[in-house]
This record gives sequence, C-alpha cells and structure tokens, in this order.
Amino acid sequence: MAETLISPGVLARENDTSFVTAGPVTAGAAIIGPTVKGPVGIPTIVTSYSQYQQKFGTTFTSGSNSDVLTYFTSIAAYYYFNNGGTSLLVSRVVSGSYTSANTGTSGDCISGSAGASNPVLVLETIAQGADQNSSSSLDASGSLLSGSADNIRYQIVNWNTSSGTFGLLIRKGNDNTLNPTVLETWSNLSLDPFSPNFVSKIIGDQSQTYVTDGSSYYLQTTGSYPGGSNYVRVKSVVTTPGYFDNTGLPKTQYTASIPVNTSGSFRAATGVLAGAAQFYDKITVAANAQGVPIASNSGQGYPDMINLLSNQDDYKFNVLLAPGLFNNLQTGLVTNIIDTAQNRGDFIFVNDLYTYGATLSNVTGQALSRNTSYAAAYWPWVQVQDPDSGRNVWVPASTVIGGVYAYNDRVAEPWFAPAGINRGGLQVIKAERRLSQTDRDTLYSNKVNPIASFPGQGTVVYGQKTLQTQASALDRVNVRRLLIALKNYISQVANNLVFEQNTATTRNNFLAQVNPYLESVQQRQGLYAFRVIMDESNNTAVDIDRNQLNGGIYIQPTKTAEFIYLDFNITPTGATFPA
Repeated sequence: MAETLISPGVLARENDTSFVTAGPVTAGAAIIGPTVKGPVGIPTIVTSYSQYQQKFGTTFTSGSNSDVLTYFTSIAAYYYFNNGGTSLLVSRVVSGSYTSANTGTSGDCISGSAGASNPVLVLETIAQGADQNSSSSLDASGSLLSGSADNIRYQIVNWNTSSGTFGLLIRKGNDNTLNPTVLETWSNLSLDPFSPNFVSKIIGDQSQTYVTDGSSYYLQTTGSYPGGSNYVRVKSVVTTPGYFDNTGLPKTQYTASIPVNTSGSFRAATGVLAGAAQFYDKITVAANAQGVPIASNSGQGYPDMINLLSNQDDYKFNVLLAPGLFNNLQTGLVTNIIDTAQNRGDFIFVNDLYTYGATLSNVTGQALSRNTSYAAAYWPWVQVQDPDSGRNVWVPASTVIGGVYAYNDRVAEPWFAPAGINRGGLQVIKAERRLSQTDRDTLYSNKVNPIASFPGQGTVVYGQKTLQTQASALDRVNVRRLLIALKNYISQVANNLVFEQNTATTRNNFLAQVNPYLESVQQRQGLYAFRVIMDESNNTAVDIDRNQLNGGIYIQPTKTAEFIYLDFNITPTGATFPA
C-alpha cells in the first residue's frame, strides 16, 4: 500500500510485530467471471441466488455439441448464497463486443397510430448479448418462435390519447398469449417530459460505460434518469412536451404519437457466447478462463474489471472470487488481483493455484511463487452437483470457498477460522483426491489449505493459512480477516473526522467510538487485548501544524487451536490419578 497521504483522506497502516520462530505449523463478496447474460463490465450487486439468475442467467447450450453447460461463476454464486451470503458484487466479463437488444427495428417498433415505421419509443435490454434477441413471429399459441427464458418481450396496453398515457408490460420471452408471464407492469406512462410519469423518468434511461485515462478507471454515466426497470431502459423517445393545450385538450400534433396497443420483441443485440471447449469442467487450456479470452476487450475483459474494482470508494467487499483464473495459467491477472488487494487492504482473494489434475508438487510450487497475506489457496478440486443443470461436475476450490466464508460469518465472526468440522464443512460430492496425513502436511507446510475427506465427517476445509511466507499472525486467514474488519470500521469513523478541528475534542470523539467497538470484538473472541492512543503523545504541535491527526492502534489477535496434543498415560492397576 501507499505509505503517504498526498490528498486529504485516511491511511490505515499496519505494523506487524507478531513474527514468530518456525514451528508446527462482512460484508459481502465480489466475483469476476463470465455469465450467460446480464450487463457487461458493470459491477452489479445481487442479494439472492434467484436475483442472480434473473440478472445473469444460469445454463446455456453449447453451439458445438448441444451440451447444457454452466459457468463456474454461477455455481460459486449459488454456494455463496446457499451458505448464508447476503450480497454479491458480480462483474461480468465476455469475449468480443456485446450490445443490448432494442425495439427500434422494423416490425418491432413501439409506435403511435401515425405508422409502424416511425418508432416513438425505443426500449433496449439491460442485459447484453445475442441471447436477448427473439423473433417477432408468433405461433398459433402466441409464443415467440425463438423466445426463451433468457430473453424478454414487451406489450403496450391501455393506449389512451385523451389522457396521453399508455401502459407497458415486460413479459418473459418464453410465455404465450393464453398464459403470459408478466415480469413488470408500468401504468399511465407518458411521453410528456413535464409529466411526473414521463416514461424515461419511470423506466430509466441511464447507461454506463467503462472509461479509463490510463491511470484511473471508472464508469461513465449517460442519460438523465436512473433505472426503474430491472430489464429495460429507454434508448430514445419522441417527446410530447405540453401534451394538453390551454383548454385542457390534447394537442392534435401529439395524439398520433401515443404508443398503440401491441406486443413485440427485441432485436439487433450482438455478442455470442464462445465455443464450448473450456467453459465449464476441468479447465486445462492456457488461452481460456472459462471460455473467455483473458485479454482486455474494450472494457469487457478481466484486466479492466480488476482495474475497476480497485476503486475502494465505489466498491466495498471483503472477499474476491475469480473461479476459472489459475495461478499457473493466468499469472499476470492473478498478480493484478493480489496487487489490488494489497493496495486496497480490505479484501482477501481466494486464489486457485492449478487446473484440474494437478500433482502436489504442481500445487505447492505455485503457492511458493506467492507471498501475501491478502490471498489464500485451497486444494484439491471438488465435485458438486450443478444446481441448475443437475449434473455432477468438477469445480476449483474457490467455487465453494466463498460459501465457507459466508457460513463462517453467519454462525460466528470474520475473525473465526473458516475451517474445520464446525465451520469448514463442504456440501460437495467428493474431493478430486483423498489426501493422506502426509499429503496434508506437505500442503500446509507450503501454504496450501487442504480440502480433506474424513469417514463419517465428509469433505472439510482443513487449513486456514494465507499465502504469506514469513511466520506471523497474518499468515492465518482469520487474522487477516480480523484486520480487514477492524480497518473497515475504524476507517469509517476516521472519515468523519477529516476536515474537523484538530483538537482534544476531535481526538476524544474518535476514542469514544473506537474503544467500545474493539471491546465488543474482544468480547466476541477476536482479540486478546488492545490499546488505542490518540492524544498529545502522538499528536505533537509539529503534527498539528502539518494538518495531521495520528492514531495508534495496538492489537493482540486471538489465535486458533490448530495443533492439539493429547497425552494418554498408561498407569499400573491401583495407581492414583493426580489431582
């Protein structure tokens, strides 16, 4: 991390003095990866797996062999929410150029009585990609010929030129006339920009685009109104400003513009899911990460999403998952993620070390190439049941570790170890291989957390080391996550003090908030002891003249019992046991 402040802000620094001699050894999560549908390159929060399915889809059919496939991203989202996760920040990456489908083409125009060739309202899908396209042709039941659960259709209802209003239904793409599935209903919409029910204001017309100037990365927003719909936004509209004349009657030049009752679909989206070879199970090809080229693609690839998530002010999370990126293949991308974690200092990255079929030496060699307390690695792969296709598939460890962290935080605290029988159990079919005690020793001594299989206990995460090489308190996941939790809270308190008077009152205000919080952490078994200093001893006249406020926070993190020794002593018959 940067160790100086240039512009006003808060710098939370760590001084690790807990190095030991060698011996036996809340928030939400974020995920980067491909999805079936959804906004491209726009980090989006979902709060349940059903909402994830709605926004980002589930399975898709391979074009080459008609096989039903699922991305690691979707399986990871399922296991995260299924184990108690509350919010997930999803960043979709794709291959090539992706655009939204719209209603602006001939045959799918939303038009008034003046004629179908003159659209007065063009809607576009929030989700991007050709899977949002569907044919406007209907069969006898009123179903779209190419309609599917992954795309949508629209219907204009209650056309009323007297009031200048109309209704809009957003329907599921695979419904029919007799059994419509209405996803959203919007009533009394208007084309009048002065009306409180102006269609752009109600539906939303804002869109975002990834932008970089080479040193900073952000989303640029265009449009005036934030999204009200979960499925569409207004792309363009022919407005009817001042729809009524001075006598209260509709102006004749506007009445023909009100959208007439009709239904239709969306077209012209671009962006097709790539070939099927490496989407899903047992990835081995270096050029692919879940089928998506790893290079930047105009704000749509992994590098750009990593850069975007480096913005700590805009995106808050404490765990980052990127299932499908491997240390042995996408080394540069993994380095970028770890650098981002260290610069931000507020999340831990679950790093998959090797593709399917690795040996112990393959895995430990990759672990030894990393030295950071902001990442942790787990091995081997596990077999799970895909929640959407029902197939039994092999997935890298990060796909299920997010769920372990979520469960740990739900039943305990972030500073408890997300490992062991009580909090590290995995809902999997089996591990790629059954590890012996010697295997587990080899992995753990090389900074890899074993996924062990025990008769009667199932498959369990049996380690909690970070990838830090030097032995210290921060070579454990629970301590790193403790520091993340403390820094997040205390930095928020300190943010409220920036530009306040540098006086004893301000310092006491800080202490009055931080000390009770640390006491609560201590009571919840996160700390053995702590001390906070913010007084004249570390805020001299020179510091004050520099507009600087200093705080010293000293903590003794609670350690976990990882090595338990039980001595059984055999005594002669008749011997007494010591008190």
